[in-house]
Amino acid sequence: MPKPAAAPAKKDDNEVSPIVKATLQASVIAGISNILAQAISAYKDGTPLVIDWVPVFQFFLFGVISTPPNFLWQDLLETTFPSHHLAPTPTAIASASRSDEKSLDDSATLGTLVEPRLNKLNTFVKWFLDQTLGAAVNTLLFSMFMHGTQSAMEHRATSSFGSSPEQSLWFLIDGITKGNAIQYHSVNWNWVWEESKKEFVDLVLASWKFWPFVSIVNFAVLKTVAARSLAGNLAGIAWGVYMSLFASAQ
Repeated sequence: MPKPAAAPAKKDDNEVSPIVKATLQASVIAGISNILAQAISAYKDGTPLVIDWVPVFQFFLFGVISTPPNFLWQDLLETTFPSHHLAPTPTAIASASRSDEKSLDDSATLGTLVEPRLNKLNTFVKWFLDQTLGAAVNTLLFSMFMHGTQSAMEHRATSSFGSSPEQSLWFLIDGITKGNAIQYHSVNWNWVWEESKKEFVDLVLASWKFWPFVSIVNFAVLKTVAARSLAGNLAGIAWGVYMSLFASAQ
């Protein structure tokens, strides 16, 4: 009597979706990278480290906003240009060349008839699109967000908390609870756009000194979007420190 098929495993309703998990990871890492950048600046200046939580919050928020579209972008690239395709294993090829049906049946039973192989053309296409179109959009997104958000929080200087890093956390708590921490209605978006255009080329060129190497490893070695997102987030610590130092200098 045939053995009844096992019931499919139930999906855990409490399981966090990959895109939410990736967003949380990226946001926390972005905040950590800004803290590291502040520590580096304090060390170079020979001053005590007093964390300014406003830029930490800004980088955390950028992670929240930028990660979902980037996750979907990576998913689209992988769906359209899969990094790996199934190909017969050397054992299966040898068995087929000998017309060894028993060996082929054994391989089928063991699941060793085929194996994933790297698709070099697809990997190159994804890498090229990611480092051109993807890099351009992400650079503009970063510049527009940072200039816009920094401008939207300029009222901090005239608030009762002032611009002192020691009061930054209280400024955020007060502004978030009152709903006026970020005042986008006061932003001159024409100015934001012009500033973003000015730094576009420099930021893209800087990104090409780092991200192409991360990208090729992601596409060639890691097989899932979630794994690539995690690896990209970890690499993003170094990039986030650079971008934090860049943003603080503006």
